[in-house]
Amino acid sequence: MIASRSRTDPRSDAAVGRFQQIAASIASEVAAVIVGQDEVLRGVLIALFAGGHVLLEGVPGVGKTRLVRTLAGTLALRYQRIQFTPDLMPADITGTNIIAEDDSGGRRFRFEPGPLFANVLLADEINRATPKTQSALLEAMQEQQVTIATQAHRLSAPFMVLATQNPIEMEGTYPLPEAQLDRFLFKLRVTVPSEEELVTILARTTSEQEHEVRRVATGDQVLRLQELVREVPIAHHVLQYVARLVQATDPQQPNAPRITQEYVRYGASPRGAQALVLAGKVNALIEGGYNVSFDDVRAVAHQALRHRIILNFEAEAEGVTTDDVIDQLVMAIIPDELAV
Repeated sequence: MIASRSRTDPRSDAAVGRFQQIAASIASEVAAVIVGQDEVLRGVLIALFAGGHVLLEGVPGVGKTRLVRTLAGTLALRYQRIQFTPDLMPADITGTNIIAEDDSGGRRFRFEPGPLFANVLLADEINRATPKTQSALLEAMQEQQVTIATQAHRLSAPFMVLATQNPIEMEGTYPLPEAQLDRFLFKLRVTVPSEEELVTILARTTSEQEHEVRRVATGDQVLRLQELVREVPIAHHVLQYVARLVQATDPQQPNAPRITQEYVRYGASPRGAQALVLAGKVNALIEGGYNVSFDDVRAVAHQALRHRIILNFEAEAEGVTTDDVIDQLVMAIIPDELAV
């Protein structure tokens, strides 16, 4: 049975329609400020409703920070920004215990939360901080908590990290550890605008009035939609396709495609497969479907896998990118139901 997208379940009409309406409202508000970058915006929305985090990569000045700030403006959620610098310490983002005086004059330790305690967190230029500080985000991103002096402090839900990074070859940047990269649901590339887009940007940003972003969604709505995403069914043969696609990124697999064996040092982890499934469910809802199709998985493959595939020196020498590898794998891995 081919995994086509079902559109005939009347019980789901209201839920899917509500999902599409909120997603479209957020996208419309952000698009009124951010010119172009439609694929990036769609990826950010998919990650939001999948409950994941996003790594935005691009040269300075292409609108990464503005995009995140505008998105936060559409949500009735607590927003914080951290400007990552080489001298930033872990306690600067997680918070720390301080000595405070109580009403009776006694002294005690009191936890002072850091900027991590937000719903939408902008980690600006994350790769300008040292690996030690970058790693301080790991627990928060995965467990939605921070631990200070053996005491765990829960973060509020929903919690989303949108981190911006400059290309790694730029001066003053540190590569993110593979373990931290794997915590991001998506890696999205923010490209330089075209001439026409640049003209529109100049017209919008140099005039007297700027678009005032409206809040169109609340935290409770986001949480309910995240629950709806989890309820979207995915057939067993689609899960098999996801597993085969992820395994095809591993050069140690006996049946790994040739491009993987030649150019890949490490493949995607099981967390990459989870990202494909969750993102595929969101993509299905955005498209008005009630189940995950093969096309939904393919639509999110690059965003979910490009930062989880580590290339070798041969790939670097020959100019092969992770997107090139994923292109080949998507063409090579054909579901049994579609095979001739």
